[in-house]
Amino acid sequence: MRKLENSELERKSVEDFKQSDKTPIILILDDIRSLHNIGSVFRTADAFLIEKIYLCGITATPPNKEIHKTALGATETVTWEHQKNVLEVIENLKSEDVLVYAIEQVENAIFLDNFQPDNSKKYALVFGNEVYGVSQEAVKLCNGTIEIPQLGTKHSLNISVSAGIVVWDLFQKMKKSN
Repeated sequence: MRKLENSELERKSVEDFKQSDKTPIILILDDIRSLHNIGSVFRTADAFLIEKIYLCGITATPPNKEIHKTALGATETVTWEHQKNVLEVIENLKSEDVLVYAIEQVENAIFLDNFQPDNSKKYALVFGNEVYGVSQEAVKLCNGTIEIPQLGTKHSLNISVSAGIVVWDLFQKMKKSN
């Protein structure tokens, strides 16, 4: 077994990435404090050809040295936009027939392993603040909620880890049913 060299990875150029068909998922980051979490989500979005990231509220925006540290250039490939009010973003996406789901622990949430995306739809996933999660107002506006099953004592995952888990799960489910 031999580890692959970077030159063997068939990486897309920035232009190739921008021209590629995107996975019909939009990420919404609301009031994310950690610049490293933001950068990490950009890298995940790049890896799975995510359509767009909305950076809402106090969530910092590129260019930013600390975001770049973990994004490693993904801020140049993934389309992003800053919006002050997450509630307006959710309402606008829903008016465009995007299904918006909060990633949160709430009553009657759908566990991620039970969630089956409809390949004819586009999805937006809302990830909230590291301490407070997705606001109750945002949860109320969403089409539903998805919860990552957790069995330990914490029942809390880092936002960038949560984004990676949920994006991978939806990506592979969408790919399998195509």
